[in-house]
Amino acid sequence: MKVWEKAENLLSGRRAVVPAAGLLILSLLPLLLLGKYNVMCIDDYDYGRRVHDVFAATGSFSAAVQEAWRQNMDFYREWQGTYISCFLMAMCPMNFRYELAWVVPILMIGMLSASSFVLGRHILVRWLGCEKAGAAFAMALLLFVFYQVIEAPFEGIYWYNGSTHYVLMQSVWFFLLTLISESLWAEKKGRAVLCCAAAAVLSVIVGGGNLVTGLQAEILMAFLVCYAIFQKKDKIIYGIIPFLTGTAGFLVNILAPGNARRAALDVDEGYGVVKAVMLSFYHMAVFAIRWTPVLAVITWLALLPLLWRMAKAAKYDFSHPFPVTAGAYCVLSAMFTPTLYAVGMAGLSRVDNIIQVTYYIAALLVTTYWLGYFSHRTAGGSETAQGGDAENGKTAAAFGAFLEQAGSRMTAVCLILLLAVWALTADKNTYTSISALRSLAYGEAETFYEEAMERYALYTDEDLEEVVVAPYSAKPHLFTFDDLSEDPGYWLNLAVSNYYHKSSVKRIAGQGGAD
Repeated sequence: MKVWEKAENLLSGRRAVVPAAGLLILSLLPLLLLGKYNVMCIDDYDYGRRVHDVFAATGSFSAAVQEAWRQNMDFYREWQGTYISCFLMAMCPMNFRYELAWVVPILMIGMLSASSFVLGRHILVRWLGCEKAGAAFAMALLLFVFYQVIEAPFEGIYWYNGSTHYVLMQSVWFFLLTLISESLWAEKKGRAVLCCAAAAVLSVIVGGGNLVTGLQAEILMAFLVCYAIFQKKDKIIYGIIPFLTGTAGFLVNILAPGNARRAALDVDEGYGVVKAVMLSFYHMAVFAIRWTPVLAVITWLALLPLLWRMAKAAKYDFSHPFPVTAGAYCVLSAMFTPTLYAVGMAGLSRVDNIIQVTYYIAALLVTTYWLGYFSHRTAGGSETAQGGDAENGKTAAAFGAFLEQAGSRMTAVCLILLLAVWALTADKNTYTSISALRSLAYGEAETFYEEAMERYALYTDEDLEEVVVAPYSAKPHLFTFDDLSEDPGYWLNLAVSNYYHKSSVKRIAGQGGAD
């Protein structure tokens, strides 16, 4: 009994946040340590070449920034309209110092985890009336699970170009959404004005990023404007201003001349608008199943008692569970629409990362809402209800009584099971932190980095015009990018040779190479 009493004390109130935060930090450390062996790759070369040349010639960071903007404008006219993403992708840290690739996972994990935590906690507290400590505990566990089963860890953590375009922009959007919401809820006018002003700036940034995040932003900002019209008429302006600036930025993005030029050259054919929308709903269901593995289910069970208690204590009616669920599903489905419309496919890994984290946050919030709906209708409601409603009320009351009685014990058991599944899984590459730890312990990461630096020495040798490199003898499981080909005309070989101004770059025969 003393063991369970200690567990209940540890998992109650503010003290519960400490072990959850500790678990999250512990799980992220191997991912960050693996980042020490990260390197420049894939599109980093094509997008960074001009900036790298200017900085190498002048040593001026200011001149490099100006060149990045000029390239950005060239891309806007000739290739794509994402005017913020293209600028940031040109400013790859490795353009200025090759060894700076370790900052990429720190930036991407830091931004996405912080923004997700802030947004999820804000909605739980402000919109659903939950306690702050419980909301923080829930978000810490959610982020732990997300980073263990993230769809494409390399694209979302280590690859600068791909993660900047999607993960970084989604992070900015999460911060933006929190700011708009806070401006509607803030009691002090000064705080509301400050949040609105910051949101107006960030909405332009989001509008110039990827279209998946941009479309999601347009939908939810429009919803907040409608909410303000009906519920907070005195604060409509705080919703309208960022919506207008964001919409202007989004229109500048999608109406770029480069988009039309690229579409004319692209061999991929997308679906029509109606079919793309319909298929989005289908793919959301498919990927929801895919993104709900055992680890996620155990975490959900661990959180049920806490979510029930918070929702029951909340001074909120929770009277619209079906519209809330349908709305969340529609927003998530809309994130599949741009790629289905543009290239006729879903499942682009670097895009899936941001849909997956949004799905986890939405699932947590919808679960809390449903628990609030049932908990607020079981206290005496079952006695006055009739027929099926009475039976449903009794069932909900019994379920609630079970969660209240199980309480922290259920959470503790599930967390122990969670840790067992996480640490003792047979395939050590199933979960990202275990995989990263394995690569570090076995020396794969260090060997890979040493060989990558040997290649870099050849790339920067001014006496070499034709560079021939050996295949990697080891590579961390999480570093899933394509290697150079034996064919010097392969696109990646050309990108590297152009970046370092070599006549040719190729890999000798052996393991590795382009997939």
